[in-house]
Amino acid sequence: MKLSKLVVAVGLAFAFSAHANTLPVEEAVLTSPPLVPPPITRDHAAKVVVKMETVEKVMEIADGVEYMFWTFGGSVPGQFLRVREGDEIEFHLSNHPDSKMPHNIDLHAVTGPGGGAAASFTAPGHTSVFNFKALNPGLYVYHCATAPVGMHIANGMYGLILVEPEEGLPPVDREYYVMQGDFYTKGAYGEQGLQPFDMDKAIREQADYVVFNGAVGALNGDKALTANVGETVRLYVGNGGPNLVSSFHVIGEIFDKVHVEGGDLINENVQTTLVPAGGAAMAEFKLDVPGNFIMVDHSIFRAFNKGALGMMTVEGPEDKVVYSGKVADNVYLPEGSAVQVMPNGHPKVTAKNKEERMMYGKRVYEANCQACHQGGGEGIPGAFPPVADSDFLNENPTRAVDVVLHGLKGPIKVNGQAFDSIMPAMRLSDEDVANVLTYVLNSWDNKGGEITPEVVAKRREEGKPIVMEGSAH
Repeated sequence: MKLSKLVVAVGLAFAFSAHANTLPVEEAVLTSPPLVPPPITRDHAAKVVVKMETVEKVMEIADGVEYMFWTFGGSVPGQFLRVREGDEIEFHLSNHPDSKMPHNIDLHAVTGPGGGAAASFTAPGHTSVFNFKALNPGLYVYHCATAPVGMHIANGMYGLILVEPEEGLPPVDREYYVMQGDFYTKGAYGEQGLQPFDMDKAIREQADYVVFNGAVGALNGDKALTANVGETVRLYVGNGGPNLVSSFHVIGEIFDKVHVEGGDLINENVQTTLVPAGGAAMAEFKLDVPGNFIMVDHSIFRAFNKGALGMMTVEGPEDKVVYSGKVADNVYLPEGSAVQVMPNGHPKVTAKNKEERMMYGKRVYEANCQACHQGGGEGIPGAFPPVADSDFLNENPTRAVDVVLHGLKGPIKVNGQAFDSIMPAMRLSDEDVANVLTYVLNSWDNKGGEITPEVVAKRREEGKPIVMEGSAH
C-alpha cells in the first residue's frame, strides 16, 4: 500500500514537472511598497519562479519608536507579487539565518490546504519550495501562518498577490500599493524606544497603532504618493489586520470603480470602501484637480490619533469649476465672543534636552497644528497664518505661548498678510506647549530658541485670552 502511494506521488510530481517544462520560465518581479510591478503584457501562461525571504528586523513604527518587525522581503507590508491567471508558480521561501522564528506563507490565491502554509514551513537558514497554479483572478492577501498565527501577522507578516485575469486589467497611468495593519505595543502610542509586542492588547483588539505601509507617516511628506491632474490611478489596497476592518477613504476624491474585496464585482462612484482583515480591494479614480489628497481609515480616530493617514500629492492646472477653493472667509461667532478650547489627547512625555523637546514637539504639531498651518508651516492663504519664517512668532515667542494656551481672536498681520480668524485655545500640557513651540521656533527658517515648561506654567498662571486690535505690529 505504501509503495503504491509512493509510485502515485512520484508520478504526479513527474507529470507536474513535465507539464511545467512546456511553459516559458520567468522570474517574478517583486516590489516593496508603495511600488507595484509593471502590468503583465504576455498573452499566455508561464512558469513563474518566486524567490521571497523572511527577515526579522528593527525599524521605526513612529518617530523615536522602534519595533521588531517580522517581514516578507524586509518591508511591511511584504513585497507585491504579480502573476497572470493560469500561471504555474514555483515558490521559494527562504528564512534568513538570523531569524529567531520559523516562518511560512499562506497565500489566499492558492487553491490547496493552508494556502501553501504546510508546504512552506521554513526554519531559520533554510529554503522551502512548493508549486501552485493561479486558478482565480483577483487581488489576494498573503500572510505568515506559523503558530501563533496572530502574533506573526501582528508583527507585520503580510502582503498582496495580484492574479491578473487572462485578458489583463484596463490600463491606468499609475498604480500604487497601500496596506493597512494594526500594531500592539507594551508602551502607549508615541512612547519612545524599542517597544515589544503586547499579546494581551492584541487579544483585546486594543491597537496602539493603525498604520498604512508599516509606520506612522510612511506615505506622508516626501514619501507621499504622486500623480498629475488628468491621470488615472489604481490603488491596490490590502488589510493585514490582524484584527481591525478598514474603512478606506481618500478625502476629496470619489472612487470611479472599486473591485469589491479584490474580486470581479465592480461598484461605481464609491466614497468609502470596506476592506476586511485578510482582504483587499482595488480602487480606481481619475484626478481632476491638484492638491494634497489625504488617505485615511475613516474610523477616524485611527487616522488622526493612531497613524492611519497617508497622502497623494497631485500637480497640474486648477479647474475652478470643479473646485474653486475658498472664495470668502468671514468671522462667524454664533456662540458669542468667547475663545473656544481644543482638547488634548496626546500622551505625556518629558524632554531631557532641546533635541528631545523638538522631537516630541514635532509629534504635537502633527497631531494638533498641521491641519491648519500645514506640514511645512506655510499656513493657508487668507485663512490660517504661516508659522514658517513668521515675524509674528519670532518677534515675541512669549506671546506665542499665550496664543497656544488661551487662544487668539481679532485681525492680525503676519509677514505682511492680514488674517482675521480665530485660534482656539489648545488643551495641552505645559510640557507639550513647550515642545511644540520649540519645534516651530527651530523649523522653517525661524530664529530658533527654546521654550521651557516653566515659562509655560508661569504664562498659564498670569495670562488671559489675547484679543488683537489692528495688526500685530
